[in-house]
Amino acid sequence: MQKLEFLLLLFLATFPITFSITDGLLPNGNFELGPKPSQLKGKVVTARDAIPEWTISGFVEYIRSGHKQGDMMVIVPEGDSAVRLGNEASIMQKVKLVKGMYYSITFSAGRTCAQDEKINVSVTPTSEKRNWGVFPIQTVHSSHGWDFYACGFKADHPEVEIVIHNTGGDEHPACGPVIDSVALAVLNHSKRTNGNLLKNGDFEDGPYVFPNTNCGVLIPPNMDDPHSPLPGWIVESLKSVKYLDSDHFSVPKGKRAIEFVAGKESAIAQIVRTQTGKIYDLSFAVGDANNACEGSMTVEAFVGTETVKVSYDSKGKGGFTRGRLRFKAVSSRTRITFFSSFYSMKIDGSLCGPVLDDVKLLSVRYLRHP
Repeated sequence: MQKLEFLLLLFLATFPITFSITDGLLPNGNFELGPKPSQLKGKVVTARDAIPEWTISGFVEYIRSGHKQGDMMVIVPEGDSAVRLGNEASIMQKVKLVKGMYYSITFSAGRTCAQDEKINVSVTPTSEKRNWGVFPIQTVHSSHGWDFYACGFKADHPEVEIVIHNTGGDEHPACGPVIDSVALAVLNHSKRTNGNLLKNGDFEDGPYVFPNTNCGVLIPPNMDDPHSPLPGWIVESLKSVKYLDSDHFSVPKGKRAIEFVAGKESAIAQIVRTQTGKIYDLSFAVGDANNACEGSMTVEAFVGTETVKVSYDSKGKGGFTRGRLRFKAVSSRTRITFFSSFYSMKIDGSLCGPVLDDVKLLSVRYLRHP
């Protein structure tokens, strides 16, 4: 037996095996495994490694469902437990990845005391000049009191540290966001084809969506995220867009789509290679997510100096219409941009908007019916 074990170790050392990364929660990513009673002072965690799989820094509280702060109920996004990060506090976990691959991080967060709470998510070590994503969480987009967020990164090393850090925003050190449900997903980065000159035009490649949530995932503006968790696309506006799944929402095609939840302040764009003087057709679907978002909605598409507005009268129960824009390319690179013309809001006060899906760009010579 000892000889067999030696030969196995020799084989592994000679021919190292890379194991595939499974999308889903990080180890103890939902914080259901908590500190020992001796490592807590009330709700405050007193030891750096008290929360299994995580290392903490600063004022961190271990919150259980039903916890009250004064007259306020502190919401735990998922399950029975979460952590709250005080001013300048952070949590960190080391993760083994495949070097050179792209990943997205999904996590849930809820605001508690401060009006101007922001979260930094960083991945180190990295070759990027800027290795963090900033998430302002003062605006809650769901009726639950918390949202899911996503950011993307490239693994420059086989082992990295994922850090979630509260940058502060309140004089009280205990005030800060509640963090829960931290997960990873591999980003595949689909290729352009003759069937669609756009990358990821169906939005199937994107961040991890938890199967037990019905509030979607917010993707922040690209100015705060060096690698988009939505491959091929740039969120180039001031506000986030929401990533939807067909298990909980009405999606025009496939399993994923985008919802514009902040009017003209949330937009996505993609720069595509084109041939000057050639004619192209841009087509897309506009609808509602079957999430009680009612009223008149309009999605605008811009391609160079050309534009088209596609209106959709939503009953809040699903459905979609299609838009099309034919244009002549005036350069070798063309920017295609989509955004919503108006803000929309559900009866419960949460922001919502039109859904965009099935975006295709084709050269006219590839079309069956020019």
